[in-house]
Amino acid sequence: MLIYKIKNNMNRYNHFFADLSTYSPKKTIPFYEKIFGWEYYKNNNYYSAYVNNYEVAGLYETPEKFKQMRMPHFWMTYIKVENVDKVAEKSKQLGGIIEVNYQMKDYGKVALIRGPQGAGFTIFEGNMIKNTRTKNTANTMIWNELHVSNAEKVISFYQGIFNWKIIKNKKGIYTVLNHNDEHVTDILETQNKYKGKHEYWVCTFGVKNILKSKELILENGGNLIIKEEKRILFTDNSNEAFFYIKEVQ
Repeated sequence: MLIYKIKNNMNRYNHFFADLSTYSPKKTIPFYEKIFGWEYYKNNNYYSAYVNNYEVAGLYETPEKFKQMRMPHFWMTYIKVENVDKVAEKSKQLGGIIEVNYQMKDYGKVALIRGPQGAGFTIFEGNMIKNTRTKNTANTMIWNELHVSNAEKVISFYQGIFNWKIIKNKKGIYTVLNHNDEHVTDILETQNKYKGKHEYWVCTFGVKNILKSKELILENGGNLIIKEEKRILFTDNSNEAFFYIKEVQ
């Protein structure tokens, strides 16, 4: 039986949801259905993924504007804020780009922001999107982190807009603490030969058996990018959208 430990009273400036921007939902959806056992349901032009009646992620077709810009398929991470407009304005002051900023009727307010090196993320104000990040539940998002070429170029940006404390540890990874001193994310410097030319936020998904999941991903058109000690980085069958898998109990 799948047990979820999800807290919907999210702390501000924490990651809580993710959805996938893809050029072809018809090709992408079967991949994730086979890998994670997700079931997708369509509402207007948006697809919600469920496991045992719990929503775990979203998916949408990349808007034509971004297709023309040749933006890659990518997982979009969502961060909870109290005031979208204030965070968006601060982002612009610190070198970010606001791609989208709008109010969703009876739903909440969102803004899609690109950091100084181009990594995209969404900020959300409201309570209608539930927290789907868990600590150790299989087939759910369990972690988020930023992959960039040069962390020093983005540290002041994220410190400024989210009041994060960013500390470099002995392994060279930048540990990120929120205003409650909780470890909420990391920043990793990654070579372009692994991540490509783009900077991005990446999700980690829990799996019951990492070796079986690895074989499933490869059999269905995914690509292995980096094998770490306890997790593996892949792209999905678009060869562009990055994600990790990590074994959970």
